[in-house]
Amino acid sequence: MKHPLKIIPVLALTVFLAACGGDKKPAESDSTSTAAGNAQPKKTILFFGDSLTAGYGLDDATEAFPGVVQAKIDSAKLPYTIVNGGLSGETSAGGRSRIDWLLKQPFDIFVLELGANDGLRGLPVASTAENLQAIIDKVKTKYPQAKLVMLGMQVPTNMGATYSSDFKNIFPTLATKNNMTLVPFLLQGVGGVRKLNQADGIHPTEEGAKIVAANVWAELKGIL
Repeated sequence: MKHPLKIIPVLALTVFLAACGGDKKPAESDSTSTAAGNAQPKKTILFFGDSLTAGYGLDDATEAFPGVVQAKIDSAKLPYTIVNGGLSGETSAGGRSRIDWLLKQPFDIFVLELGANDGLRGLPVASTAENLQAIIDKVKTKYPQAKLVMLGMQVPTNMGATYSSDFKNIFPTLATKNNMTLVPFLLQGVGGVRKLNQADGIHPTEEGAKIVAANVWAELKGIL
C-alpha cells in the first residue's frame, strides 16, 4: 500500500531579542541585531525518491535516511534543511510525472533516488534511464544552479546477469553525463543483510537506515 508523500517542513528562522526592561541599553540591542543579521539563511535539499526515501515501515519519517542525514547536518551546524519528497511505490515513470509539482518549491541541492522499483519489476533499462534523464533535465532547466546528487541502485542477480549489470550502470553513467555527485550504491552494507532490513527483506530497519544515511553523507557533505 502506498504511503502518502511526507514532507519535512522547512524550518523558519526566528530571532529572539532579550527583553530586560524599558531601560535596556542601546549597545545591547545593536549587538543582538548584528548577531541576528550575521545568521546564515537556510538552504534546501530535496530528496526525491521512493519508499526508501519515504521511510516505508518505519515509525516516523525522521527515521528514514534523509531524516538521519538532517540530524548530521544539524550536528555540523550547517544551514541546510531537507525536504523529503519520497513516495512509496514510485517508479521512474511516476517520478517523471510527479517532479513538476515539487519543482514549485525552490531548492539548492537535488538528490535523486529512483529506479529500484523499475528494477524489481524487470522494466526495460533504457526506459528507466530515459525517465531519470528527463527528471534531471527538468531540474536543470528550472534550477540551473542547483547541485545534483545521484543515489546508485542495484538489483539482485536473480534478475539475470546482463540485466543486473546494465541496471547498475544506469546510475554512474547518468551521474557522469550530468556532472552529478554519485553515491555508488545507496544500500551498501545493508542490502541483503537480514538484521538490517524489515521482514520484506527490502526496506531498511531504523538501524539499517542509519548506515544508508552514512553512505549518502560520505558524498553529500563534500558539496555542502
